[in-house]
Amino acid sequence: MLSSTPSSTLQVNTFLNLSHGVCTSNPTNIRHLLRSNFSNFVKGSRFRDNLHDLLGHGIFNVDSHLWSLQRKLASPEFSTSSLNSFISQIVTSEIENRLIPCLNFAFNHDSNSLSRVLDLDEIFRKFAFDNICNLVFGVDPARLNSQPEQDSINCAFGQAFDDAVQISFSRLISPLPLIWKVKRFLNLGSEKRLKESIKIINDFTISIIRSKEEEVEEERKVHQDLLSRFMSSTLNNPELGFADEEERRKFLRDIVISFVLAGKDSTSTALTWFFWLISGNPRCEKLILDELPSSAGKVIFSYDELRCFNYLHACISEALRLFPPVPINSRLTVDDDVLPDGTKVKKGWFADYSAYAVGRNDRVWGEQCKEFVPERWLDERGVYKPSDQYEFPVFHCGPRMCLGKDMAYVQMKCVAAAVISQFEVVAEDAGGRPRKLVDPPYILSIFLKKKGGLPVRLKRRPRV
Repeated sequence: MLSSTPSSTLQVNTFLNLSHGVCTSNPTNIRHLLRSNFSNFVKGSRFRDNLHDLLGHGIFNVDSHLWSLQRKLASPEFSTSSLNSFISQIVTSEIENRLIPCLNFAFNHDSNSLSRVLDLDEIFRKFAFDNICNLVFGVDPARLNSQPEQDSINCAFGQAFDDAVQISFSRLISPLPLIWKVKRFLNLGSEKRLKESIKIINDFTISIIRSKEEEVEEERKVHQDLLSRFMSSTLNNPELGFADEEERRKFLRDIVISFVLAGKDSTSTALTWFFWLISGNPRCEKLILDELPSSAGKVIFSYDELRCFNYLHACISEALRLFPPVPINSRLTVDDDVLPDGTKVKKGWFADYSAYAVGRNDRVWGEQCKEFVPERWLDERGVYKPSDQYEFPVFHCGPRMCLGKDMAYVQMKCVAAAVISQFEVVAEDAGGRPRKLVDPPYILSIFLKKKGGLPVRLKRRPRV
């Protein structure tokens, strides 16, 4: 609908006209929403009401002072070399000790044969969950086992988090919010499950906070994880003015859970679509292989090597353009406004923008907008060239630009380079060929997930 609209903007009326709003894939409008008139388009009650149980007053669910305060606390932590080093250690360790052994286990004794079918999407989700828990909490849940069918560790926190995200999203798209509010009041069905899931999440998080507090008091060790960093930066901070330790713990719980949400499914979803597309485009796979160092059996690549993988970076960006992990985002309008294309927005209306629709807008990306063409991201020398952020709003834009953008690219390039250097990935559905991009097999939740996962067979690369 957006692609057939002259201004790439629609007015939207919800069920029974209970609410009104606009949705846009016009980069000029997106710039207005997310930067030029930033203060007029807020998260607002629409987000707070639906996601408060899960995110509380975390950075992704608040506005104004609470948002700017958390952004101020988080920004320096994401720019420190020590955190980048910590992330690198986590990712490389997980790849060497978990991911590659897990993929190798899929083979029979005949190493030249194709592996048995395995769901790469599920493997990436477990891999990403282990990574984000290590980064945020300094805790390794070990959900990704080298022998998947022997994965006996059923992480209650991980399952509870999945359930809480899905139920919270169903609230957002409910045509009659009164229904879920009644279910919550009566403690029935999905709302009862959400309450149980939130208790597991809270118990898990608060117990880790308490244990780290004890370690700090006893001066046992210094942690590099995000929770420890936030604990240190909130200690005796006059801007926060906590009434007591419980209030401080609740604040810490909300901010770290927001980062778990940001990192848990976004990178795994992006990697799933990336490998689906690469499987259907062997030309691109060969070009990625050509730029990888030729050292036989090499799995881990240094940060400097990753920076030189321009074509791989372009392929990941192209996959993100076509399949952004968060396909649509929403704001609430504070006062009446007029968007740059002339669209009127009333006070109290929602204002949505669709990164998915922007990526498939031929007025932005040309006639080949629905095709996988990594070369669009390279200059004449083959060097990666970033796009205007409002034409590629995958990592959000403006003051709320994703703090973990660079971290996400490094993690995805690490995984992609390691897997492609070792294996040819053959998707069971023939992968993301151009004809399959017109009507892609996705399911919609908060994240744009591939329908049916990613069943693949692997073939080992010959040793050079």
